Amino acid sequence: MIGEEEPVRELEGLAQATTPVEVPTAADSAGPPATSSPAPAVASLSRPPLRERALAARVRSVPPSGIRRFFDIAATMADVISLGVGEPDFDTPPQIVEAGVEALRRGRTHYTSNYGTLELRVALADHLRRLYGLDYDPERELLVTVGASEAVDVALRATCDPGDEVVLHEPSYVAYAPAVVFAGGVVRFVPTRFEDDFALDPERVEAAITPRTKILFVGYPCNPTGAVLPPEVQAALAEIAVRHDLLVVSDEIYDRLAYGSYVHRPMSTLPGMRERTILIGGFSKAYAMTGWRIGWLAAPAGLVEGIVKVHQYAIMSAPTVSQDAALVALRTGEADVRRMVAEYDRRRRLLVDGLNAIGLPTFEPRGAFYAFPRITSTGLSSDAFTEQLLREEAVAVVPGNAFGPSGEGHVRMCYATAYEKIEEALRRIERFVQRRGGGGQ
Repeated sequence: MIGEEEPVRELEGLAQATTPVEVPTAADSAGPPATSSPAPAVASLSRPPLRERALAARVRSVPPSGIRRFFDIAATMADVISLGVGEPDFDTPPQIVEAGVEALRRGRTHYTSNYGTLELRVALADHLRRLYGLDYDPERELLVTVGASEAVDVALRATCDPGDEVVLHEPSYVAYAPAVVFAGGVVRFVPTRFEDDFALDPERVEAAITPRTKILFVGYPCNPTGAVLPPEVQAALAEIAVRHDLLVVSDEIYDRLAYGSYVHRPMSTLPGMRERTILIGGFSKAYAMTGWRIGWLAAPAGLVEGIVKVHQYAIMSAPTVSQDAALVALRTGEADVRRMVAEYDRRRRLLVDGLNAIGLPTFEPRGAFYAFPRITSTGLSSDAFTEQLLREEAVAVVPGNAFGPSGEGHVRMCYATAYEKIEEALRRIERFVQRRGGGGQ
């Protein structure tokens, strides 16, 4: 690979350029002083200037997030209603906050085990057993991380060799594909469709698998679409993973945000999946703890033993105060989770029904807190719709193509904001659509 060969050539050139000049010996002292040309300076080597090669090729290959510029515009405007930021508008429940404050008062400001506090890992094991019937050894099969995002990162860096292929659905969370690239892997995208409620098509997944495929990566309930995996699709994906002997990385950070008849089922509960699944979750979404940066992963001990190597050298341990707060969240936060989910559901129905009434077709999202309306009736691209809606009506959304090519013709709207703000946002969106003669399919 080019990225591997270039440093070798550079090192070889440096060695040649700095080879020591032979020093005169005593036998030479009778003659004239020995002279030699100085070694050529490293800067004279024939290569591009540092500014062109300082960043790794894999970093240069990843474009900046397609979301940021719209948030930058919104920051300069007044009276903006944001349906863009994907985090709860609720504050962390007070007893969880107090647990963090008390941890600070008690001097809980030092490192913990690389794996996280045993007390939290025991509570996580109990939590997974109670909710899903999963049995993980808290000492060897659970790792506490700096948010689910770090769990995704270390899981991929610990398992991807250069050139390993990772099958990934799109549209999907903006960080997944870059995380694969930064780990040295190659992304094999599988598109999902509005007509299928953005669930993965197992036939397309199987068609994407090659001899280089090592990992099937799934993130459901899905950001940005709100899609979930129907039981028959999830079972088919598990069979594919077993048949092709694939590792599965399953980001289930939105597992508790489930609506209607949908009942979440972790990938590792399916036959043959526990031994090949890295299950990822966290506290940010369900417990409104985004700023605490606390997550976890569960996997067979042999996998966790390798993953913790990456974690310990990069992070050491997750913040101690956040771990103590997360412990209280698991012990006392269930009523808060149910309260917040009920309110998200109320907002979900308002937004989805409102968008469909306006004429922006929106399938029913049954997980997370996002709607993903189709906006093609306006005649605008996802980027144009997003920018013009923001400038004309001060409503911030996210273009669907920021999450993958299949997101073009859609925008992401987050309903983790106040009910009254969603009502006003719908009025503004309706005006915007009507001015463009939009509405309909």
